[in-house]
Amino acid sequence: MAKIYPFRGVRYNRSKIEDLSLVVTPPYDVISEEEQQAYYKRHANNAIRLDKAPATEQDNETDNPYTRAAADFQNWRQNGVLIRDETPGFYLTTVTFPIEGKSVTRYGLIGAVQLEPFESGVILPHEETFSKVKSERLELMKACHANFSHIFSVYSDKDGILQTLKDHVQQISPEAEFTDDSGHFHRMWRITDPKLCRQVTETMEQRRLFIADGHHRYETALNYREWVRQNDPDFDETHPANFIMMYLCAVEDQGLIILPTHRLLPSVPADTRRQFMQQAAEYFDIEKFDRDGANPGKAVEALDNSLHKHRNDHIIGLIMKDEPACYALVLKPGVMEKLFGDKIAAPLQGLDVTVLTRLILMKLMGFDKQSLDDHSLIGYTSSHDEAVELVENGEYDMAFILNPPTNEQVRKIAEAGLTMPRKTTFYYPKAVTGQVFNQLER
Repeated sequence: MAKIYPFRGVRYNRSKIEDLSLVVTPPYDVISEEEQQAYYKRHANNAIRLDKAPATEQDNETDNPYTRAAADFQNWRQNGVLIRDETPGFYLTTVTFPIEGKSVTRYGLIGAVQLEPFESGVILPHEETFSKVKSERLELMKACHANFSHIFSVYSDKDGILQTLKDHVQQISPEAEFTDDSGHFHRMWRITDPKLCRQVTETMEQRRLFIADGHHRYETALNYREWVRQNDPDFDETHPANFIMMYLCAVEDQGLIILPTHRLLPSVPADTRRQFMQQAAEYFDIEKFDRDGANPGKAVEALDNSLHKHRNDHIIGLIMKDEPACYALVLKPGVMEKLFGDKIAAPLQGLDVTVLTRLILMKLMGFDKQSLDDHSLIGYTSSHDEAVELVENGEYDMAFILNPPTNEQVRKIAEAGLTMPRKTTFYYPKAVTGQVFNQLER
């Protein structure tokens, strides 16, 4: 099924870039404009200059973020800042980070994966995507002919290939070690043993891959391959455009963590907020937590406890501007099936984010599919504390607090050929950009 191969990665020359923490970044789609500028200024060879080069007011068809990224990528290779490995290999990475008071380590295997249309059932999405982002990514690929950020996918490690890889790297030294801005410790090993590489390829042929993060990049890679097919007379099945760099994580890995993605709404009039609470009572049992002036955080803590207690009962937290209380909305039994039984597949009805998107945002608040795609109308954060703060400081008027979906829900929905609403999952931490790049030229 899935075809995964070692590849000749392009990496920072450690004799020129000793500290990788100066040049790596999170994936482009979680970087704010302020962070973009900070990474740009941090180092002349920071990966931000390739993956998300800043725009200027003077940009035109011949001088823009994509052309500048292409020029930097070429210059860095010519000047030896980036070097391409002579032989193909897989790249095994670890990231060690704290979560819920304990330290955990997640393993990720980076390889070149043959592109497959979603219809083939080999590589499966689980979320809808934003069209504008895909068009921007395509322009970058057409200019640079490279993957700078990898696709984050998960697979079922039934044969224990991950343990085999772990055992192997105990015998070799890591190619890189660094600590990122969040204090997370990263390591990477290059695996070139031909027998082990063949074992990985053969084992993964029995697997389906589920895209956890990077749907835009994958769909863009499919579009890029078609563009190359139409424009390169030498295109054939061996062309590098048939493959994409992918970071593969076992669904059984204890370090595979999903955080929720909370929704924030700006510019919701006070009358609309009051009306919403009246409408919501028809579909939800509402639990109210009054805020104590002497201890305003106590109500939020009570809401957190309720979210945890009812995590299997379809609960959504709500915090509103100028409201001295916060609320837990617990869905009444049978509501989703009654309202959407003939419109939404059962696995999707069981997601809290579907309850929020279809029942709350669309039915009760009047959003349509176009407005759901508008970032000026909906904000997102995976931080509960940030969601509360953004409402309390007046930047947003309503915050809907969610529990995260489970890896099992993601797998079942993808296997059923279904897609979750946008921004359903936030795999934490993100796989960093800059450890290895993938050149899409022969």
